[in-house]
Amino acid sequence: MKGIKIFLSILLMSTCFSASAQFNLGRAVKGASKAVKAATLTDKEMAEYVKESVEWMDTHNKVCDANDPYTLRLNKLTEGITEADGIPLNFKVYDVIDVNAFACPDGSVRVFSSLMDIMSDDELLGIIGHEIGHVMKHHSKNAFKTQLLSDALKDGVASTSGKAAVLTDSQLGNLGSSLINAKFSQKQENEADDCGYDFLKANGKNPWGMVMAFEKFQKMEGDGGAKSSYMDKMFSSHPETAARIKHMTERCKKDGFERPATTAEEKK
Repeated sequence: MKGIKIFLSILLMSTCFSASAQFNLGRAVKGASKAVKAATLTDKEMAEYVKESVEWMDTHNKVCDANDPYTLRLNKLTEGITEADGIPLNFKVYDVIDVNAFACPDGSVRVFSSLMDIMSDDELLGIIGHEIGHVMKHHSKNAFKTQLLSDALKDGVASTSGKAAVLTDSQLGNLGSSLINAKFSQKQENEADDCGYDFLKANGKNPWGMVMAFEKFQKMEGDGGAKSSYMDKMFSSHPETAARIKHMTERCKKDGFERPATTAEEKK
């Protein structure tokens, strides 16, 4: 009798384990299927997701209106800069306290008012050039797709019948956050530096501003001030920041660009 009870217990455990394994396997297969669908999204579908995410961010952040001094300043700085590798560019200012800026795969460039408060025009233009460099090198697009794939496994984001699946408000928030806070590798940051430099040069802008912006961030870090989210995502280490400054300085000097004045005394 005791032997029969042991046998029945083993059989019951085996049955439960089998059912659990089948359930988990089913979930894994289902998740993998969703990931495969998301991985095969077309550029058109990707563009739809990016557009929707940018619209969500523009709705959930305070955007400076057309007559705001921040907007007027940004428009003046970027006058004549309309596209990057065929991607049409559009610029807006978020009136928020964080110090940040980012560019999206669709060409949407968003600059935060608090960043504008601490940067000169030349420095701000250098940062914008760097962020556009990430778009031109497809870093922003790849980061967005990585987040989209992650959401595909978690929430079932996938292409259905050739049409991009509808995203929830939560998913749009996650994707928007991935665009704002995307962290790139040191190699990608260096590529964005060089690409941004070439972009500014091609558009008749002085790329010295990129060097000057880096120097200002380096000084802020050295002074022990609070690091902004932009500094955290853009500079992985102090020595590497110095190397980037040195490299971009050499490029500016080699191409004969004159360093802009930064103080009233220098401008005399």
